Amino acid sequence: MADAHQQCRSSAFAAPVSRRRFLSLSAAAGMGVVGASALSACAPSAGSGLADSPNTIRAAIAGEPDQLDPHKTSSYFSFEILENVFDTLVEPNEQLQMVPALAQRWEVSPDATRWTFTLRPGVQFHNGDPLTANDVVYSYRRIIDQQLSSSWRLENVATVEAPDAQTVVLTTKSPSPNLLANIGGFKGMAIVNRRNVESGEITTRPIGTGPFAYQSGSPGTSLVLKARPGHFSGGPHVDGVAFSFISQGTTAVSAVRSGEVDWTDSIPAQQIGILRNDDALTVGTVVANDYWYVTMNFAKAPFGDTRIRQAVAYAIDRPSIAQVVGYGTATPNQLAIPKTSPWFTEYDRYTAGLTRDAALDKARGLLRAAGHRSLPMGLMVTTEYPETVTAAQVVASNLADVGIDVTIEQLDFGVWLDRQSQGKFDALLLGWLGNIDPDDYYYAQHHTGGTSNSQKYSNPAVDRLLDAGRTELDVTRRKSIYADAATRIADDVSYLYLYNPSATQAYTTALLDYTVRSDKAIRFRDARLDRSRGQ
Repeated sequence: MADAHQQCRSSAFAAPVSRRRFLSLSAAAGMGVVGASALSACAPSAGSGLADSPNTIRAAIAGEPDQLDPHKTSSYFSFEILENVFDTLVEPNEQLQMVPALAQRWEVSPDATRWTFTLRPGVQFHNGDPLTANDVVYSYRRIIDQQLSSSWRLENVATVEAPDAQTVVLTTKSPSPNLLANIGGFKGMAIVNRRNVESGEITTRPIGTGPFAYQSGSPGTSLVLKARPGHFSGGPHVDGVAFSFISQGTTAVSAVRSGEVDWTDSIPAQQIGILRNDDALTVGTVVANDYWYVTMNFAKAPFGDTRIRQAVAYAIDRPSIAQVVGYGTATPNQLAIPKTSPWFTEYDRYTAGLTRDAALDKARGLLRAAGHRSLPMGLMVTTEYPETVTAAQVVASNLADVGIDVTIEQLDFGVWLDRQSQGKFDALLLGWLGNIDPDDYYYAQHHTGGTSNSQKYSNPAVDRLLDAGRTELDVTRRKSIYADAATRIADDVSYLYLYNPSATQAYTTALLDYTVRSDKAIRFRDARLDRSRGQ
């Protein structure tokens, strides 16, 4: 077995690794025995006094942040840390409903085009600067003017104004029932400190208004946050959070079992059962609001034929894919939105009343009706997300049963993205992460000309529904609109939905008042430590 210290110093941190990539790579490894001294090499070395405090949470994440500017990073590892450093104007609660955050209240005009937010009084950035409405205007204008990664969330915003120090007014171009979800999802929508940005220090020493402040960091190894009392949440209740970067799942699992760390989400799926049998640990698993899918290229024959796409949809065995990838933690789904969401719609066209053999017969019949008894198909996956390779292998086996010969194309993610954008594929497999509002799940992916509609799907009825959903203010009518749109999208097989993954985290029983969330937001502001419980 490779030396655990070497794993921490080299294999993990030469470049940022996606959380999903890590989970899949570590799932292939067996459970190793790692000595205490080796695990200590992965523990925080920066800010050692705070990191050694018994009232500091020791957290292990699967990789190092690429940078710490919340407007520019797209790394999940960055967001795991920055969720605790920055705040947003509003935020999703555990049920993913938007509630006050930096804004203590808001008012909406009858036509839902003018949103007036009143800030909490007395909020300060970690450097002592008071939070004012100008900071919100600066943050949003920075995102819009520089076309940063979350600028699409503000594309319906016409103006951002600060009539006084405690008031922010957003005027939208059209009614915007999903505005709160757009500004409340943490990723990329944090309120930043102008001095911190203009000095350039935000990329390495970020300053926010959150419950924890950046204390210190050791490149490739760790980062330490220090508690900032007086946060609007009432927390924090610990001295700080010390993050270790541990890429190997077996190492992270051994660390949490030995008590070297208190919390980790670096868990190989097949080891969840081992952790659940450990009386010193709590294991939280919830269905995530992400989804994984296959899509076929409408612009490339014969995949523009609905019968071909539906044949593939009938032939796919979703439960088998979910089991192989998630070891029982993934949930098969024929639509994007999981059952845990209030926007969930029942749909089982491709399995309802059908045995596996009957579904295969249905697929063969559709292929014959389209003039095919056999068919070659390239399936593009990326080595950046190895679970796509695993899922593709099951897909290939499923489709071989109906005469479709799948060639799995394993590509570097950069090459994968280039080919996707150029439309040079038969089919591809990947996932969408971090969705809250139904518009997040469907518009960019399935509206004609949508920014992520690489499959070139176009259905005028779906376009009308997705346009209507963006401006419909009545929740009941809006849910009906999206249910109709989702059903049509699945009937047309614009995306062939596979499963919703889980969010799984393991932590010591000494860690109290912590919740595993379906949006994978890592919030330690309410958490407490009672070391007597973990002994």
